[in-house]
Amino acid sequence: MPEPTSSDPTEVVLGIDTHKDIHVAAVLTGLGVLLATSTFPATAAGYRRLLAWARGFGPLHRAGVECTGSYGAALTRYLSAETITVIEVNRGDRAERRRRGKTDTLDAETAARAVLSGRATAIAKSGDGQVEMLRMFKQAKASAIKSRSQAINQLKAILVRTEPALRESMTGLSNPALFRRCTQLTASDPHDPAGAAALTLRLLAHRVLTLTDEIDELNSHITAAIQTRAPRLLQRYGVGPDTAAALLLVAGDNPDRLTSQASFAALCGVSPVESSSGKTHRRRLNRGGDRQANSALYTITIARLRWDKRTQHYIRRRVAEGKTRREAIRCLKRYICREIYRDIIAPPDPSLRASSAA
Repeated sequence: MPEPTSSDPTEVVLGIDTHKDIHVAAVLTGLGVLLATSTFPATAAGYRRLLAWARGFGPLHRAGVECTGSYGAALTRYLSAETITVIEVNRGDRAERRRRGKTDTLDAETAARAVLSGRATAIAKSGDGQVEMLRMFKQAKASAIKSRSQAINQLKAILVRTEPALRESMTGLSNPALFRRCTQLTASDPHDPAGAAALTLRLLAHRVLTLTDEIDELNSHITAAIQTRAPRLLQRYGVGPDTAAALLLVAGDNPDRLTSQASFAALCGVSPVESSSGKTHRRRLNRGGDRQANSALYTITIARLRWDKRTQHYIRRRVAEGKTRREAIRCLKRYICREIYRDIIAPPDPSLRASSAA
């Protein structure tokens, strides 16, 4: 993908406000003059018409797109395939919206001006590879886990209220054994409270087992996708499929969009933030960034603190230097983030992928 450029005086910049069914586009000259606005359907044919319309005003290399991770995801993939550098644009300034009002046309124009002025510089995630697959697998797994937990809680709540004979027959069983036992229940009369309880327990147990199989299948797909994209990650101490997936999702399918490991640290919320004033020079905790990635780094850190001797020695050394334990853990998270970044940007090693598949 070409780097953003404005050396061509005839270049135009495209801004797009995305929605579920339509996309509103605006085209600006390199000097910021609004040339035209238009609305296109959010379809494959609409994408082609939008690009042809924008290119009709001059050379087009950059496009500012809102909601590149949701309504604009498919459009982002299309524009990237057409060698257009897609810049991710956040919501416009609220103060400006209060002054000028808010319309889709204004939002599209604002997106183009954000690119033209340099306020928006982050290249959008391409969403066309293994990481996009991971995103879908993790979404399905999260909902399956939530539904399974709900079904288990309902099953146990019903078991508490049912007849003592049925309840006592299942006392002391582990969860897997309890679910298998419930699948074998028969309801002589579903219109009787005891029969209704047996029927409900059987249905809930089948639901739990089905969701468990679904979660296991998704886990295997998640692991396979990680092994294809960044097999070194799973070889790092304390890194599992869930934490590796969370960190890969932050980087996206095109981690080359990140200019340095410091950019990745900022995305994960582990880069220290300057908080100095006068004679006081200090750095504070970064509360920004992707919180799931931050949580994944914390999980890796705690696992290493518990079992890894080298990590334990590092914490003791930093505490001896005068840092608190919390500050030392933040330093450790930053170090691990740097380590993870090298694995993410490294090209996949076919030998590692083959060995992990075996």
